[in-house]
Amino acid sequence: MSRKRQGPRAPELAELARLPYRRGIGIMLLNRRGQVFAGQRGDTRAAAWQMPQGGIDEGEAPRDAAFRELEEEVGTRRAEIIAESAQWYSYDLPPALVPKVWGGRYRGQTQKWFAMRFLGDDSEIDVATAHPEFVAWRWVELAELPTLIVPFKRPLYRDLFAEFGHLAASDR
Repeated sequence: MSRKRQGPRAPELAELARLPYRRGIGIMLLNRRGQVFAGQRGDTRAAAWQMPQGGIDEGEAPRDAAFRELEEEVGTRRAEIIAESAQWYSYDLPPALVPKVWGGRYRGQTQKWFAMRFLGDDSEIDVATAHPEFVAWRWVELAELPTLIVPFKRPLYRDLFAEFGHLAASDR
């Protein structure tokens, strides 16, 4: 009788509670029309979209990490910070994803978020970077973004929009 090989098991709730959060940053990149950059993740079959985000390296300041991640994921640094979140926002991964993401070392992420205004032209955005995270990108209206992202990040995005939503007003 052959046994189907299974991947790593999902941790129990008590195990999850003991895992730390990975420290990271997130970027709400806004264009001059007040639309938000959304990238389609390339590491899943689902049509999962999100704003740029990533980890903070050892000894790196969150603002520096934000510009590094912007260049690594969006292909440009042509932006200015217009706001920094007053708090760190956290989300938990679904238990089944914990063993598959970050080597199972974290239960989710806690992130400092930055609202940035994109200062370049769309032709300067190139998600085909050295280590691409996104396979496609587009500008979306703020209200549309929660419908595009994975469900476990929606509460964080709603809280973030309450803090940064007023910044999505158009420069027109």
